[in-house]
Amino acid sequence: MANIKSAKKRIDVAEKNNLRNRKVKSALKTQLKKYSTAVAAGETDTVSALLPVVSGAIDKAATKGVIHKNAANHKKAQLATMASKLS
Repeated sequence: MANIKSAKKRIDVAEKNNLRNRKVKSALKTQLKKYSTAVAAGETDTVSALLPVVSGAIDKAATKGVIHKNAANHKKAQLATMASKLS
């Protein structure tokens, strides 16, 4: 356990950030799983409706620093490719 006041504060801040990051990452994984199940089932209507929602979730995660912006762009490109192959 930290003895210095600033170190104690950093522990609290890191804990809050960790909680926020886990929450954002979990929501992102849920959206991606919904999208991939819709693609696997071949539901073109659902896929086209989910693509902007999932892209927004990816952008939000990248904005908050949970994932890197290049990783976000790569993931969005993969999703678009999956959608184009489906239709």
